[in-house]
Amino acid sequence: MAKRSSKVKILSSETKYTGRVFGVRRDELTEPTGIKVIREVVTHPGSVVVLPVFDDGRILIIRQYRYAAGQFMWELVAGHREPAEDFRRGAARELQEETGYTARRYRKLLEIYPSPGLLSERMVIFLAEGLTKGEARPEDDEKIEARILTLREAERWIHSGKIRDAKTISGLLYYAAFARRQRKR
Repeated sequence: MAKRSSKVKILSSETKYTGRVFGVRRDELTEPTGIKVIREVVTHPGSVVVLPVFDDGRILIIRQYRYAAGQFMWELVAGHREPAEDFRRGAARELQEETGYTARRYRKLLEIYPSPGLLSERMVIFLAEGLTKGEARPEDDEKIEARILTLREAERWIHSGKIRDAKTISGLLYYAAFARRQRKR
C-alpha cells in the first residue's frame, strides 16, 4: 500500500502553452496517495457565472454560439475572470457587458469545478437581484440573445435538453433546490 501524505510533491512542471484565456501545463508529481504520476492541466484564472433574477422571480438567460460545442447554447451569463479581478466585480462586469443589466445585490450561491480531472478553472456562481435594465456592451465576437423565463420553464428546458450547459444546469438547479426561498424581496 502506498504511503499517504497530505501534500502533493511536484517533481517537475513545464508550461506547454500560454494563451489569452488559458494555458496548458505538464507536471510530474507524487499525489497525496503516494502515487507518482504525470498530469496535464489546462490552467485557467477562474470564471464568474451570474443568475439574474427579477423581482417577480423570473430569470434572465442568454443564447450564444459556442464553437467548441458546435452549437448555439442557452446559458447563464458567464465569463472568465480578468487578472487580479475580484469574482463579484467580474460578475457585475459580465452581467452588464452581456445583457446591459446591473444589479443592486449579488450573493454567492456556490463554486464548481466544471472538469476537475484536467481543468483548474473554478466557477463562482452568483445570484443577482435588484435588476435595472441598461445597454449591453458585448465583446466584438459575442452575438447574444437574451430571454426571460420562469424557473419552471427553465427546469422544463433542462429536462427536455434545451439547456445543456453544465454551469447553467448547476446554477439553476441549486437555486431551485436551496436558494430561492432565501431571496430578499
